[in-house]
Amino acid sequence: MKRTRAQESRSAIEKMYITMRHLFTRGSYKPMGISGESLVNALMVLSPEIYGTITDTEKIELDGLLYVMERLPRGIEECRYVRLISREGYETSHLTPIVPPKRKRNCYRLDDHVMYVEMTRGRSDIYDILTHLTFLFIESKKILNNSTDPKGKISQNWIMLEELVKKEDAGEPFEKEAASAYLSHLIGRTFEETKSAVDKFEKSSNSNSLFSIVYHMGRLALEEKTKNLDREISFSATLRERVGHHVYGELWARRIKLALDKHELLKRPLHVISANLHSVLNTIYGHQLLSLKSYEEIEKVVMDISVNAKSNKGKAIYDYAKKHGFIDLPDESGTNIGVQIIDTALLEKDELIPGVKLPKEEGKKPVFVVMDYAFGEQAYECFDELLKPFNKGEKAIPLNVESTSIMGKAGILYGGKGDLMIPNSHIFEGTADNYPFKNELKKSDFEGYGLGVYQGSMITVLGTSLQNRDILTYFMKSSWSAVGLEMEGAHYQKAIQSASKIRRSIKSNVKVLYAYYASDNPLETGSTLASGALGMEGVRPTYLITYKILEKLFG
Repeated sequence: MKRTRAQESRSAIEKMYITMRHLFTRGSYKPMGISGESLVNALMVLSPEIYGTITDTEKIELDGLLYVMERLPRGIEECRYVRLISREGYETSHLTPIVPPKRKRNCYRLDDHVMYVEMTRGRSDIYDILTHLTFLFIESKKILNNSTDPKGKISQNWIMLEELVKKEDAGEPFEKEAASAYLSHLIGRTFEETKSAVDKFEKSSNSNSLFSIVYHMGRLALEEKTKNLDREISFSATLRERVGHHVYGELWARRIKLALDKHELLKRPLHVISANLHSVLNTIYGHQLLSLKSYEEIEKVVMDISVNAKSNKGKAIYDYAKKHGFIDLPDESGTNIGVQIIDTALLEKDELIPGVKLPKEEGKKPVFVVMDYAFGEQAYECFDELLKPFNKGEKAIPLNVESTSIMGKAGILYGGKGDLMIPNSHIFEGTADNYPFKNELKKSDFEGYGLGVYQGSMITVLGTSLQNRDILTYFMKSSWSAVGLEMEGAHYQKAIQSASKIRRSIKSNVKVLYAYYASDNPLETGSTLASGALGMEGVRPTYLITYKILEKLFG
């Protein structure tokens, strides 16, 4: 019986994960050796949307390359050895950490050949980076093939690129258009496409120039072929020992509980919100400081803050918040998840947001614990630890958690960037796990604001960089009726359900609120995550969801 493309793709994802787990346990592998080959083959079969032309034998995928480079440490393409480590004390060394802007993690360049990358977000993070590195190795092989003839003779274009990169490194001027012409042959792209990509890479704050990246990717592939200088990826013993043991989640959650205890907030009603670190702050304190009359007025204020308009109120709101119950807890644990605590008893107005009154009795006034976005499986680790009782000496003090709200970014299967998804269940891809739940937020809450709103199940995927059209179409058109995909929903829900229904460490009737806004539509060419950030399109959905969460909890 012939398998469908969706079945082949799901099998390829499974193969990738089993292989990655095996290599992780083993401790090291050579990407272009036999072990690495099975990862390469599985990724080629899968051909994820985010990596565009990965299966083309000559064309380099440029948008995918930029997407990856903004999530990996600058200069990784120059390093023959990549070592994934745990938090092992390098932060106290003289080495300067390199932090990629789109995936904050400490990385350390030891010398010309070695890059250490800190992994503190659990398995999802490791799988994510290995997928990106596998993509780079596939593209480097194309560069090698494009710069040599069938007999292995180096092309003139490659020699010219090498000269230009030397000039660039020395800070000497060179003719960019001529350089783009040489480069276009090596990456199998038109001159026009090459020039456009060169400009995009120049604008990126994290990435080296496209000339340099292509040269070094090709150089390592060439040296591997001609000088037997193999590339290698390895995992430190401490990383292998710690993964899955909630080491960072426990440190993170304990700090929050200590802060709640210090400010005598443990007995008060707690509302946990996983979101960004600006929307709850600006929505509540923007109204408190400026006496705003409606959601529309809040949106106008935050639009000004987002574009950094002259005389915007961002700093004034933050300074005011610090004096009225706002506690900032930047991350110290290694999770890269900052936290804010908001004590509403210290607000000046008795209205939380326009038209929403706070309880009069001080003991009933809510406390918000706002946490930044988690990454994949890390969501379970952190939520699971946070919802456990606080151990104070011999006493275990349960937290008075009234609600858990998750606002996330997700890939949408209908509609486009900025539209909304309201889930009624999470399906964990590649497993038989699914989590139906009662969502306090409804589709009708968001209608009439000029955004598309879709209600249905959400797929929690093992990695956004592994999704292709066939799998997504299957989930969308089959009886699963999925509206979007993301990486954390099932992990959060697993922690909420085990804490409320099995361990009974929080109330069994805890309120659950979930809403997502679309960062991309992976089924639309040109609208995948690799096509760039949301920018201003993300402001309205972010603040609308925040407003509706607060309205639903207390309205």
